[in-house]
Amino acid sequence: MDARIIPSEAFGIVIGDAHIIRNAGGSAKEGLRSILVSQQLLGTQEIVIIKHTGCGMLTFTNEEAHAVVSKKLGPTAAAEIATLDFLPISDPEQAVRDDIEFLQKQSAIPKDIHISGWVYEVETGRVRHIE
Repeated sequence: MDARIIPSEAFGIVIGDAHIIRNAGGSAKEGLRSILVSQQLLGTQEIVIIKHTGCGMLTFTNEEAHAVVSKKLGPTAAAEIATLDFLPISDPEQAVRDDIEFLQKQSAIPKDIHISGWVYEVETGRVRHIE
């Protein structure tokens, strides 16, 4: 979701080579529906999870996000999202590992689909493979 990262430039992706699913925090949980569409309906054969340094999702907790919504939008909005998990992260590398584990546990993701994880360093433009 980060506007500082242009996937085609950062990763050398040519238009038509990849489905890029973007959301706050690069969450596989939030992206699962789109991943399934990409895999099962459109035939992609690999999943690459990418988080990045300097991510806004590192700057708050669920409680803080709920408090901001309540303060800015009022009690009706707060009640509507009371159980919403904003999926904040505290460590991009661990968040990548957690997303890989989440996807590997999904029976809807075939076991022969290759899943890899990476952290993009906004400061340097480099990517690190996460084991």
